[in-house]
Amino acid sequence: MTRQQKAYLYAAASVLIWSTVASAFKLSLRHLSTLQLLLWADIVSILCLFCVLLGQKKLGLLKSYGMRAFLRAAALGFLNPFLYYTVLFAAYDRLPAQEAQPLNYTWAITLSLLSIPLLKQSIGIREILAIFISYSGVVVIATQGNIFILQFSNGPGVLLALGSTVIWALYWIYNTRDKNDPVAGLFLNFVFGLPFILAACLIFSDPFSLSLPGLMGALYVGVFEMGITFVFWLNALKLTRSTARVSSLIFFSPFLSLVFIRFFVGEDIRISTIAGLLLIVAGTLLQQSEKKGGGEFVATG
Repeated sequence: MTRQQKAYLYAAASVLIWSTVASAFKLSLRHLSTLQLLLWADIVSILCLFCVLLGQKKLGLLKSYGMRAFLRAAALGFLNPFLYYTVLFAAYDRLPAQEAQPLNYTWAITLSLLSIPLLKQSIGIREILAIFISYSGVVVIATQGNIFILQFSNGPGVLLALGSTVIWALYWIYNTRDKNDPVAGLFLNFVFGLPFILAACLIFSDPFSLSLPGLMGALYVGVFEMGITFVFWLNALKLTRSTARVSSLIFFSPFLSLVFIRFFVGEDIRISTIAGLLLIVAGTLLQQSEKKGGGEFVATG
């Protein structure tokens, strides 16, 4: 098998797994509170990433990090996993999965908007058009197609889903300045995020009131959404001859996700969801095409 074939294999595995996580979130939240799901998924992801670092013989890297690196990891850990997944799971708790997933997918557009004040980047006509197209899709999904009435199906849920994109974009922007190994960095983020999650769960929920289906859901989310899929994606980007070619595969994920949502969650997929998602993806593609050579694209739940 060639390097490029391995890259496609890793990328396809990543896309397939990321396509299942919206369904996994929704099914798990039938048995767990948002904070319970986050707590146990984070613990599982820490164990998973520890095993990855052990297998890659990278645990020694952690000894070389100074206090500044650990403080940075703690700050990023507050953003992700604690704040990001708390808000994202709350959105999934309030919205149908077919609405929460596409709305969360607008994070790349949010990243473009936040890059203007935070990274001093300019914005062109094409990106303005991309933003307009994508957020037109948001309106279509959030109103379930009733765009002229502008009556949202669940206003707080929509705000939470869009708010999660702001948190993820901020995490992405600040994380780009981190020159350390990405897997080691993610491991530290999840380790330092754990005390925040545990404290919130002790105050607002019950960490130990669990059912077997809920625990299995947290195991799945921890291993796949928060764990090895990120490693698969990094391997795909490292092995490929064309980052843009591999990154383009990620646009299959939200559509495949709707298939899983239909069959596993049992939601009847609305025409407005498909139409809105097409607009969001079209806007994102237009925005990505502005970047020469294509950038690294990382999906979220």
